[in-house]
Amino acid sequence: MTNIILCGGSGTRLWPISRTLMPKQFVKLFDRKSLFQLTVERNSKVCDSQLIVSNTEQYFLALDQLEELGKTHNRYLLEPVGRNTAPAIALACMALEYDELVLVTPSDHLIKDETEYEKVLEKAKGLALDNNLVTFGITPSFAEIGFGYIEADGLNVRAFHEKPDANTAQKYVDAGNYYWNSGMFMFKAGVFLEELKKYSLEIYKTCADALHVDNSNELIRIKHEDMLNIPEDSIDYAVMEKSRKVKVVPSDIEWSDVGSFDALFEELPKDKNNNTKNEKHIAIDSKNNLIYSNDKYIATIDVEDLVIVDTGDALLVSKKGSSQKVKNVVNELKKTTDLHNIHLTGHRPWGTYTVLEDSNGYKIKRIEVKPGKRLSLQKHKLRNEHWIVVSGTATVTINDRVFKLNENESTYIKAGDVHRLLNDTKQLLVIIEAQVGIYTGEDDIERLEDDYDRTAGSL
Repeated sequence: MTNIILCGGSGTRLWPISRTLMPKQFVKLFDRKSLFQLTVERNSKVCDSQLIVSNTEQYFLALDQLEELGKTHNRYLLEPVGRNTAPAIALACMALEYDELVLVTPSDHLIKDETEYEKVLEKAKGLALDNNLVTFGITPSFAEIGFGYIEADGLNVRAFHEKPDANTAQKYVDAGNYYWNSGMFMFKAGVFLEELKKYSLEIYKTCADALHVDNSNELIRIKHEDMLNIPEDSIDYAVMEKSRKVKVVPSDIEWSDVGSFDALFEELPKDKNNNTKNEKHIAIDSKNNLIYSNDKYIATIDVEDLVIVDTGDALLVSKKGSSQKVKNVVNELKKTTDLHNIHLTGHRPWGTYTVLEDSNGYKIKRIEVKPGKRLSLQKHKLRNEHWIVVSGTATVTINDRVFKLNENESTYIKAGDVHRLLNDTKQLLVIIEAQVGIYTGEDDIERLEDDYDRTAGSL
């Protein structure tokens, strides 16, 4: 069985912890592991392999985090632009054999009762082997208005329902045969594709046209223009609500989509005053608060039921119960800043950079380059750069010169110089980069060569 892991998402519901280039599934929120890592560990117990569907930026995050788990042989399908879940799942299934059983899961859900989860999967497996499309209905613990619901008659699906209002949600819970729609599925790859072809032919055809690969490829890239030709639709609308082969397995597995700070609060460990545990939180007569900070001490006095999140470049303060409005904050940010998109620390395929200071006319960064990695061969139009090696040894290219820089040594790169930074050692390379110029944005990069097939716009 193959676990198709869907890594899409804009990273806005837990802003400022998550961003577009570091969505919540890759943030290490639980025991120094990410939801993505927990998903892989959980499903590796029942699946033989993973096929990870993501965009290019998330691909490198997934590579790093799977390497931390010691899982280096995985398959990836890269979408240049998201077209919702139906095309993502269809493309993944087209890269598998007809009879391959697949477990489709989001990468950002938390499941705490893994014993019950394995029992639920075993029940679903029997149904899927009988050529059914199986969905998992989460036994509701309260009347949630943020989820879609599945109306069931035993294992048969009567209907899918959109997110309800509060009164309707309560009626669903009271009825006892309604379940939260988990977004998890199990079926044979070929059976799903047959149903997709029957009910959403255009998606099937355009996905088939976009996929030019044999089944042995570990990395599958879809061309941008081919992806844009695929209609955008969810698996529920495209197939599940129309097919007559759909079954639902009720699942009481301590599941959460961690879709808001209120949901995150419920899952994090608490102190004696029911504040989330945080070594840098000084609480004076404060209770029931979610406090998150990477570096700063946060002191609270006589407050309760608050969400306080500090990430260095942004501070969020909200009442608990109102955190769904974070998306409104993100919409405002998009008008004037890039704070919705990236953290002070940006993750790249070669390592990371952290912005230490950013002011008019200059920017200072701390850059870490992993062993054996190099940045693109590039040049800038509007800025000069000074590189100072903090630790490790750098191999530097500037125009026709190639030379080494050791600890405490530095070099200067003028605007227009063709340059590259390489770490060809077995140790981490750390440098400080001081940029000076009339513009220091990330899009002032002209790439001449790149190991990672990227265009201008990031290091």
